[in-house]
Amino acid sequence: MFVLVRAATYATLFVVLVLVFMPARVLLWSGIGRPTEIGVAQVGGMILVATGAAVALWCVLTFALIGRGTPAPFDPPRRLVTRGPYRFVRNPMYIGAGLALAGASLFYRSFALLGYTGLFFVAAHLFVRFYEEPTLRRNFGEDYATYCEAVRRWWPKL
Repeated sequence: MFVLVRAATYATLFVVLVLVFMPARVLLWSGIGRPTEIGVAQVGGMILVATGAAVALWCVLTFALIGRGTPAPFDPPRRLVTRGPYRFVRNPMYIGAGLALAGASLFYRSFALLGYTGLFFVAAHLFVRFYEEPTLRRNFGEDYATYCEAVRRWWPKL
């Protein structure tokens, strides 16, 4: 049960900083306020935000319940997680967060926020490539190597 509390705490901190505070700063900096009317872009944006949030939540729960850990690098899962959303791609949590950011970009019709979304994906890719993957290889060895052969980093196999 305590692992769920830890996972929820770390996920909330990530959401507040990366998915709320920073995008709000970008919107403020670019002079974009709330839309005055709800149109197709706003509805599409809300759908993307909800989908991305659902994927990210699924990932956090999978980490906590199956991996017995959290998304935080300093409190990672104790077991290699290859089920749930991780059976499709190796980094669905970043994809969910990026999808939510892309949805917010559409909702606000903000190219500045879309640029922030792009920077988020670049930062996530670099973090995964140069920190997460070497750490997982060290911690899980051959099991992780086998998983990497079967499941792609960002795009599911069709």
